Amino acid sequence: MKELRRPARLAPGARVAVVAPSGPVPEERLQAGLDLLRGWDLDPVVAPHVLDRHGTFDYLAGVDADRAADLQAAWCDPTVDAVLCARGGYGAQRMVDLLDWEAMRAAGPKVFVGFSDITALHEAFATRLGLVTLHGPMAAGIDFVKNARAQDHLRATLFAPETVRTVASGGTALVPGRARGVTLGGCLALLAADLGTPHARPSAAGGLLCLEDVGEETYRLDRYLTQLLRAGRLDGIRGVLLGSWEFGHCVGALTIPFGVMAELDADAGTLTLDEPALR
Repeated sequence: MKELRRPARLAPGARVAVVAPSGPVPEERLQAGLDLLRGWDLDPVVAPHVLDRHGTFDYLAGVDADRAADLQAAWCDPTVDAVLCARGGYGAQRMVDLLDWEAMRAAGPKVFVGFSDITALHEAFATRLGLVTLHGPMAAGIDFVKNARAQDHLRATLFAPETVRTVASGGTALVPGRARGVTLGGCLALLAADLGTPHARPSAAGGLLCLEDVGEETYRLDRYLTQLLRAGRLDGIRGVLLGSWEFGHCVGALTIPFGVMAELDADAGTLTLDEPALR
């Protein structure tokens, strides 16, 4: 498994677009997130359909075509330096096949941030664009607007990624030792659901697999892991990083780049990147 291309870090005044590929977005939290981004000296712009609601399925932020059009337009806008997802929920899988990946590849690399349901897009950005992405807080997420630890770590990753090359978990090692590989992963349920699709990675061999989820019964976690195992998705992985099963969704979640070479030290509870997540 090889490293992916790293997009450029952000600088003060950078223009960032906020999109909603999945679930509906609370307007008050969106406004709070935009205020925070402005406080970081960024110039946030909101995609046209971010506050839409699907007329039939109230779990979607507008219709699939509009959500896809927002993401593609933001990515292909040469004045936009980063695309931040507003929230997760459900719906990214419904719109990912509507994206023009050739046009997005031609637009060049830029920063992409999200987690949870956005796992489907992390996989697609890796396979279609060969691009490092950031599993991190979203612009209208509770953690982003209210938790200083999550805010500070994302901000450092965006502006000064060399200062956050080591991520410490504070957890207990289930299997001791060290392993080197390329980071990948996300929400376990989404990784299992993505198997067999055109955008899923064919293999995780040589990777450090980061897994998280929330609100799932134990037997469901067992089912997802067994599905990955039976499909050969776990063949050849070098190491596994487990969240708290609120990781990503938990209070104060840290930003994890996907697609970079790193070393996992299970005994020390650290993940150390060979290079900063962004150039």
